[in-house]
Amino acid sequence: MQSFQQIWDRAAGRKGGDAALEELMPAVKTPAQLRKIPDDRWLSGMSKRIFQAGFVWKVIEAKWDGFETAFDGFQPGPLSMMSYEMLDSLLKDERIIRNGPKILAVRDNATFLVDLATEHGSAGKFFADWPVDDFIGLLDVLQKRGSRLGGFTGPAFLRFMGKDSFIINDDVSAALIRGGVVDKKPTSKAARAATQQAFNAWRAESGRPLAHISRTLACSVGD
Repeated sequence: MQSFQQIWDRAAGRKGGDAALEELMPAVKTPAQLRKIPDDRWLSGMSKRIFQAGFVWKVIEAKWDGFETAFDGFQPGPLSMMSYEMLDSLLKDERIIRNGPKILAVRDNATFLVDLATEHGSAGKFFADWPVDDFIGLLDVLQKRGSRLGGFTGPAFLRFMGKDSFIINDDVSAALIRGGVVDKKPTSKAARAATQQAFNAWRAESGRPLAHISRTLACSVGD
């Protein structure tokens, strides 16, 4: 497996030097900052990523104030009990993208967050306290207990919220293959475990968060 320094040097060479690459590193919130995020903002963040999936992101961004109003500020408690009347109203609401399965995902994820608050005190505490050396495990929780939070959506949501995270997109997959971690896109249980182990090793070597390692990998591939 390649060292992180080798990967960084290749990425810096492609992006114009160390300083230029450093500017591309994503922001990461501390656990204390994550704990302070209210549960409605976690539901809003989940929902935005879900509605953006398979759609033009800028369109969703431009309409998001309308989403916030239509969904009453994304308060998990009330939305977990979404009535058929509210669902019918939302399906006719031109302030949002009127996609039935995604609207229902808001209700289901509201229930998920209510459960997390019951179990852990708040959703923010749950996400803040999840160990970074088992990020794959957190993605599994999102996929199993959440709605429409598998694939790219779950890690994109966590990155958006500031949780230290890696995103296995095509570029990161290519870098993992180049680095000798996996031989193809890591979708199997064994390959996902190998990916987590590699990120843990690079984190120990570099002292950098997962998000920086992920971005560096993405920047290191290409001709």
